[in-house]
Amino acid sequence: MAEFVSEVKTIPYSDADIFAVLSDLNNLELAKDKIPQNAVKDLTFDQDSCSVNVDPIGKVKFVVVEREPNKTIKFQSEKLPFDVNMWIQLVATADNETKMKLTIKADLNPFLKPMVSKPLQAGLDKVAEGLADLPYSEILKGSKE
Repeated sequence: MAEFVSEVKTIPYSDADIFAVLSDLNNLELAKDKIPQNAVKDLTFDQDSCSVNVDPIGKVKFVVVEREPNKTIKFQSEKLPFDVNMWIQLVATADNETKMKLTIKADLNPFLKPMVSKPLQAGLDKVAEGLADLPYSEILKGSKE
């Protein structure tokens, strides 16, 4: 298993607010215009899954398989020729400050690993950066309207 870990991002919101937004992927609709279009292509989602086109891999679908309130959201890939697990970890460091880290574990064979490692790490870092920059309070307000 190859492991890829994003940089730890500090987000100026509570772990509860971040978890509330990220645990229901429908909330991405409210933030879709804030996600750089060059970072993701063909992003689609529902409450428990999201799909995106990733070069050079193609369409990747992640399904939520576990939610631990205010701490972790775990995903399993579908439609890939190898297993990929991803999880978002949240740790509150103050009332309105949370550290976030994304981790991917991929069952890559020795032939695929050199081809997908760099794009996978780059994609993970872009996702972490995008999630860190989301306007969580606006999204929560929008989801309640």
